[in-house]
Formats: sequence, structure tokens, C-alpha cells
Amino acid sequence: MDSFWTRLKKPIFVMAPMADVTDPAYRRLIAQLGAPDVTWTEFVSADGLYHTREMKKMADEENPLMRDFQFSPGEHPIVAQIFGSNPDTIAYAAQLAEKLGFDGVDFNMGCPDRSIEKQGAGAAMIKSPDVARAVIRAAKGATRLPISVKTRIGYNTEVMEEWLSVLLSEDIAALTVHLRTRKEMSAVPAHWELMSKAVAIRDRVAPHIPILGNGDVKDLEEARQKVAETGADGVMLGRAIFGNPWVFAGRKVEDTPPAERIAALLTLARGFDELRPKKSFHILKKHIKAFVTGFDGAAELRAQMMECESAEELAAVIDAAPRVA
Repeated sequence: MDSFWTRLKKPIFVMAPMADVTDPAYRRLIAQLGAPDVTWTEFVSADGLYHTREMKKMADEENPLMRDFQFSPGEHPIVAQIFGSNPDTIAYAAQLAEKLGFDGVDFNMGCPDRSIEKQGAGAAMIKSPDVARAVIRAAKGATRLPISVKTRIGYNTEVMEEWLSVLLSEDIAALTVHLRTRKEMSAVPAHWELMSKAVAIRDRVAPHIPILGNGDVKDLEEARQKVAETGADGVMLGRAIFGNPWVFAGRKVEDTPPAERIAALLTLARGFDELRPKKSFHILKKHIKAFVTGFDGAAELRAQMMECESAEELAAVIDAAPRVA
């Protein structure tokens, strides 16, 4: 099936979905400063989308899950990431993503959160290949959007030969492999030495499907190196975006003047107040830690910013602080 995936120039560099990080405000800022080749939303529960619709006939703009599903025009192509194990709710979520104007749907089959695994979703899918097949088929039958998957190399041990073959045989649009097992979480370095094996499995089972690697890549320079070393079609960057919304423009955070970083942080905070008015401003504090570091006076300024509860309070602290270059 023709999709935006088939038209992307390789290597492909994409932004990872991260809960309470890649929200609509931060994605919009990154799109303005240097967009990735593909953007992912934070993951959203297919069951939650379905049951919220059924239980309360609220307007879309009042539905907190729908707020997670909003995006700005500059984010295309953008993929709605969902999780779940019920084919009926998965089909509904896929149809909703198409209705809302997304360019694709991605299944999270790697999240290690126990509450998600109890639903048979996330990394639990690795142990239930038949369920994985069922939800992929349900989504493909419900929408014209391309269906992709993000997963891990295994649950307790590496089982790529068996597991990736299952996913690739379903003729998905793209596959992203986080190069750790579920058991390893993020406690060990990503196993980039295994990416060539994943590529070889793809080449044998479904050579037309783009395959991306994920884990510990800090910037585009390293991402290009990983592509050259492994034969992957691209790389998904996650933690590299912390404090560096310019990462997909090829800029390293240490090359960005502190004043520019602080200005970007304030833009992010104002976007958060605008787009996520019912979310706690506390979520922004991980960004404050990432943006305000590594320059003279950073610790003192960061401490004051951490007390703020709105973008305007943040702006007042910045205005009162000594100027940084």
C-alpha cells in the first residue's frame, strides 16, 4: 500500500513517543525549530478513547484523551500511537485517527509499564503474538492509514527471530525496534550490536518494510553513524530531544546559546498553558531541568524556575534574572 512511508528519503530520523514529554506543546516547538522526518504522539489508550466516547457524550475538546490527539499543521507526517489488546477498541481508535487527520497509526508493543501490561498491551504483546496479529489486522481492516509497530528485542531474553518475523509477516508499514528487552528496561546500554540481525530478519521476511533502531542515540551525527554501521533505514531519537528541540536540525545542545535555550523554554511553557490548560504545570519541570543547565548561573535560575506554576510566572523569573548570553 502506498503511504508516506514509501515516499520518505532515507535515512529516516524520527521523534520517539514519550509520555508527558512529546505532548502537543513540545511537538509544536520542535516542528518550528527543526522537524523530524516523522513525529509520534504520546501513546493513548484505545480502550480509553472508546469508553470515554461511550460513557460520556462530551465534546472532543473536553475529552482529555482527545487533547493528547491534537497536533499542529507543521507536524506532518504525524503518527498516532495507541496501545490496547481489544481488536474492537483498536479498530475504533484507528478510525478516529484517520478522521482527525493523522498520517498513520503506530502500535506500542514495547512499553514496560505494569498497568499497561495487565491489559495485555505494551511489552506484554511480545508474549502474545496471536493477540499482536489480531490487533494489527483489526486496525488494517478499519482504516486506510498505514499501520506501524514499535517494540523491543524480547521480553526476558532476545527473541527477534520469532517475534519480529511475526510482525513483519503482517505487512506493517514500518517497524521500530528498541534495542533492549522488557526485562532490561533502560538499565543497560541499548544493544546496537543486534540491529544488523534485525535488519537481516527484515530483509528475509519483508524487505520492503522500513526498519528503524531506537535507544541511547544522542544526536543526528550518531544516528547517521548507526545507520551506516547496521544497515537500518533510520533511527528514532528519544532522550536526545530533552533540552534540545533543535536536535533534528542537526544542532547539538552545547552549540546553542543559553539565552536561546531559555527563550525556547518559555515558548514551550506558553504553548503548554495554551494547549494543555488542565494539565499540571509540574510536567514542565523535567524540561526546566533539561534546558537550564551547563552555564554560569544555571543552578540558581533553575531553582527559581522550579517554583513556578505557570508560563507567566516563568516569564517573570526570566525577566528578573541576570541576562545570559
